[in-house]
Amino acid sequence: MAYVTSTGAPPATPPAVRDGCIFCDALASGDDKGNLILRRDPKAFLILNKYPYASGHVMAAVNRHVGTLEETASEEIGQAMELVQVAVRALGTAYAPEGFNVGLNQGRAAGAGVPRHLHIHVVPRWSGDVNFMPVISDTRVLPESLDTTYDRLLAALGS
Repeated sequence: MAYVTSTGAPPATPPAVRDGCIFCDALASGDDKGNLILRRDPKAFLILNKYPYASGHVMAAVNRHVGTLEETASEEIGQAMELVQVAVRALGTAYAPEGFNVGLNQGRAAGAGVPRHLHIHVVPRWSGDVNFMPVISDTRVLPESLDTTYDRLLAALGS
């Protein structure tokens, strides 16, 4: 609800923290719920997007701080893609979407909000879910809080 009732629009990209990498800082903190980390694997992790385009918008990121596909080891990108599969299954259980957008933006010119740490977006989609709000007023409307989304997906990941 805070997202909907805030007076200012959310930033177009997540704000930089400490060393400039929100993913590295989230991994280092140890507070998975506070940082919206849903699952940690040896080479990659699954995290909720703090500025989602739709409820359930998650990202699979490699653990190592690299920004391009060329820099990643096969095992790293492979594990990130396995987490994309895990996310799609969990989102299907928790939200029953009609489809998904799955994408990787490499570099700022390609739309990467965090260009120096490779991550893959998974966005659940429903027919008619895109409305006039983002176009007219740069506003996103989400039907639930990030805490609720986190709890729903964490439960679905356990199933």
